[in-house]
Amino acid sequence: MAERKHDQSLRIRTVGMREWRNGTVCYHRYEATPYKALDRLFQVYKLNKSDKVVDFGCGRGRVPFYIHHRFQIPVTGIEVHDKTYEEALQNKASYRQQAKHIHAPIRLKYGLAEHYEVKGTDNTFYFFNPFAIEIFRQVVRNILRSAEEEPRTIDIILYYPVAEYKQFLQMHTSFQLIHRVTVPGATHKKEKFLIYRLKHNRIT
Repeated sequence: MAERKHDQSLRIRTVGMREWRNGTVCYHRYEATPYKALDRLFQVYKLNKSDKVVDFGCGRGRVPFYIHHRFQIPVTGIEVHDKTYEEALQNKASYRQQAKHIHAPIRLKYGLAEHYEVKGTDNTFYFFNPFAIEIFRQVVRNILRSAEEEPRTIDIILYYPVAEYKQFLQMHTSFQLIHRVTVPGATHKKEKFLIYRLKHNRIT
């Protein structure tokens, strides 16, 4: 299986899904972004050495490890499920054994996404439908507040975008859609990436 082979190349384990034990309407199940989708995204969308990425709802860490390995830039993952977070830490320990040459930090943080203090250097934010629209709004507002304090160009990447996320960004923020990236062999119209950008001169 291609997913497991790619995991093995990074010395991590991220395959599979996990539902919340008691169910929750706020936080969604764990499911990793397919590697073929990430490969396609980063053929079109390039990250620079100055970029710092935050993955909200990082799960076992596939996206942070993939980006860190491919671009060798700082990455932060935020995860609120305690067991999934522990598995991400185990993955980090294993991954770091074969990625000692990459000096950029990779940080995994346990906690609520809306409580994450957006750093003035964080400029790229990744979401794979990790939580309800109410939380997404709070997180984006935190990002916008940070942009007011430390003006900079900021990108938001949505995978498998839901209508509520898109409507909020388009109708209630200054983010503008700059890229639409489809996944090869996609069987569902939502199986794509939407990339929104808040330009430095549009921060109000």
